[in-house]
Amino acid sequence: MTSQASDGPTIGDLGEFGLIDQVRAQIGDNRHVLLGPGDDAAHVSTNDGTFVVSTDLLIEGRHFRRDWSSAREVGRKAAASNLSDINAMGGVATALTVGFGAPADLPVEWALEMVRGFETECAHVGAHIVGGDVTASDEIVIAVTAMGDAARPVRRSGAKPGDVVAYAGDLGLAAAGFAALSRGFRSPKAAVEAHKVPHPPYAAGPQAAGAGATAMTDVSDGFLADLGHVAEASGVAIDLDSTAFAVPEAVATVGEALGRRALDFVLTGGDSYALVATFGSETAVPSGWTTVGRVGHGTGVTVDGQTYDGPEGHQHFR
Repeated sequence: MTSQASDGPTIGDLGEFGLIDQVRAQIGDNRHVLLGPGDDAAHVSTNDGTFVVSTDLLIEGRHFRRDWSSAREVGRKAAASNLSDINAMGGVATALTVGFGAPADLPVEWALEMVRGFETECAHVGAHIVGGDVTASDEIVIAVTAMGDAARPVRRSGAKPGDVVAYAGDLGLAAAGFAALSRGFRSPKAAVEAHKVPHPPYAAGPQAAGAGATAMTDVSDGFLADLGHVAEASGVAIDLDSTAFAVPEAVATVGEALGRRALDFVLTGGDSYALVATFGSETAVPSGWTTVGRVGHGTGVTVDGQTYDGPEGHQHFR
């Protein structure tokens, strides 16, 4: 019998982005790959044009719970998390394919209601489900591939010293909602609903690209963590002004109730799908975006000139 043991590092040792780096080293490209792994979506050419494409997974018990969320809410969240990746490239999604794994005893109506949730969320950008696959699974697994158009894909690697940092959307609500639900609370409503169904600022991605954004990403693992990917990819340092962030009332309420700093939810909470982008110092930051920092020389992200002393943000294998 061949042993399955290995002396090498585990996926948990590497983490999500360490694993992605090693995967990138194993795969090739061709003339159709305009932009490969490393951003929110890839950019691929065809004989009659180009498109951006991204894939994401939602797993029952890790990304959603059926006793917290309805099937429609799960469908909307699965769609939103993928539509947001196209948005983060400055694009608009047009089509989704869905891989669906489910236990054999799952009611058919649950699956159909989930699809209705997908269509509800996709209607915000004019996209539709165009195909997919179904298989048996011990728990519900939803794998979504989103495709769309981007006139000027905005990467994470374009930030330059002197740029300003701004965000669009709500920060902290989804994380505060998760914290409240985890403690058995069903309120405040704004936070709990934001965890169940995020509300990405779909118009803001193309808006930022049109305004000349130099780098952009969405906030799925936490503002500091995701902005850190921009800083690393661009080879720059970013400093944020903590007083410039809007703290939603529901986030402050949860923080007070649980004895936690509201700013922790805002800066390190995941699943908000807000956008963060950098703009040249001579560029007018678009309406609806909040300026919160500046890009400089060096590496990493600081808050008020210091390393942030709060949580790190979401880690997929910890």
